[in-house]
Amino acid sequence: MTDPRTSLLMVAGETSGDLHGSKVVARLRELAPDLRVFGVGGDRMGAAGMELDFHADDFAVVGLVEVLRLVPRLRRAMGELLRRVDERGAALAVLIDYPGFNLILAKRLKAAGVPVLYYVSPQVWAWGEGRVAKIARRVDRMAVVFPFERDFYAERGVDAQFVGHPLLEEPDIAQAPPAKTSIGDPPLLGLLPGSRRNEIRLHLPAMLDAARALKAELGALDVALGRAPGVDVAALEEAGDLADLGVDVVPPENIHDLMRRSTALLVSSGTATLEAACLGTPMVVVYRMALLSYLAGRMLVRIPDIGLVNVVAGERIVPELVQGRVTAENLVREVRPFLTDREVLERTSERLLAVRGELGTPGASDRVARMVLDMMGDA
Repeated sequence: MTDPRTSLLMVAGETSGDLHGSKVVARLRELAPDLRVFGVGGDRMGAAGMELDFHADDFAVVGLVEVLRLVPRLRRAMGELLRRVDERGAALAVLIDYPGFNLILAKRLKAAGVPVLYYVSPQVWAWGEGRVAKIARRVDRMAVVFPFERDFYAERGVDAQFVGHPLLEEPDIAQAPPAKTSIGDPPLLGLLPGSRRNEIRLHLPAMLDAARALKAELGALDVALGRAPGVDVAALEEAGDLADLGVDVVPPENIHDLMRRSTALLVSSGTATLEAACLGTPMVVVYRMALLSYLAGRMLVRIPDIGLVNVVAGERIVPELVQGRVTAENLVREVRPFLTDREVLERTSERLLAVRGELGTPGASDRVARMVLDMMGDA
């Protein structure tokens, strides 16, 4: 068996978790070259030096109904992970977001005597405090990315450290741009339908219809579509006709550039809303899911907004359209002011850049890596 003092389990089941986790793995490789990191991650974590027992693409799904279809596979994967932990040993487990899987795994790891560091908190402040007691029992420390989360957990007896948001480490986000003051001639509308196939299927058709309507109304409009990591062009073309609009499909490595250049965005709710805010680009936040998942979510969610940019701001800075309200007509109405009114564009851009200041300072990955080594040293 590998010396457990030099072995670390990491689990990131989604694209954003793979991105954040890869930076932690890379920093750990610098600070502790002999450390063995294994578990669940994506291409980025693998490239950073992690042994991928399972790929994050096989875990990525959203919504209650969609998750239920994956339950047998996830159950087998969890059992296999625990078997490998038993074989190899592990001084610590770092679980990144992905709460439906990771909070159950945390319980079983604790029972096996493996301490747990949770990075990127489940949004229990949004969908019910009942799980905080479970987190307190299953998680040894939390590394949180929003300052209000530190206070939330501290008030409930959970050891949480605010490490700042890892987005600020991205080279093309590290420097804050000036607020937008020009609409462009023609304006550029960026479409970011999401990173999962079901998100693309539910969001992109309405986004394309809205772009067609705006192009006809404004006379001239450039349209670009951001292709998220792990999404191929075929998946985008299946969801709608891109050719008639002359849509420029932007690869994953250039999505931040698209956000920066766009006059405004139509964007799926998630981390992308914070990325756009850091670049000062106004947006309309959209989200649709399977009906049963939505109904279940409505019973759980305790906050008025779903877009992270609005949650962090503590107010609705940009419009949100959810479920049945995600229609071309509504998208046109909400995004039109950003494409036609320079004062609205500039004012909103300034407010978004203020949100950036709430995300802390660069260096989240280094802080998490040092928490990891500190906890492993105590193991």
